[in-house]
Amino acid sequence: MDTVPQVDATATYSMVTADRRRDLIEELMAAGRAMSTATVLFHEALAEKVGLSTTEDKAVELLDRLGPLTAGDMAGHSGLATASVTALVDRLERKGFARRIPHPSDRRRVLVEAVPDRVSSVSALLTSWVAVLNEIFADYGEDELETILGFLNDAARRQRELISELTDSV
Repeated sequence: MDTVPQVDATATYSMVTADRRRDLIEELMAAGRAMSTATVLFHEALAEKVGLSTTEDKAVELLDRLGPLTAGDMAGHSGLATASVTALVDRLERKGFARRIPHPSDRRRVLVEAVPDRVSSVSALLTSWVAVLNEIFADYGEDELETILGFLNDAARRQRELISELTDSV
């Protein structure tokens, strides 16, 4: 009498879910690369429109989002070397997008702040992108938005750490 081989449903399910997870991760990596490329090129076009480099544009965004920072704080938030930030601030000052101001509690230190009128010239160019993002957000529930937020925060933090490693080795 022939016997029918027993199939372990749990093992089969595990293989299927492992394959699906691998496929999803591959798709996420590809989508992340596409998003990264689109983001860099978008910010390059935006920065060029207002006479900045992409790095200068993102430095202005940091100052706008976080408020006045020391050069050391800017280095910490961007992952750039302090010497690079000093040269960056010099360029932003010459272009009228940032200014150095006295530190309110330590006369030996200087803060860098964004110039509001110049920031608004950049912000105006982002209006349609913000509208698109709000359309995308409308498609997700609160739990999904919290998951996306957690992923983006973790990925940004880890990428800043890698920037520091890359700039320290130069």
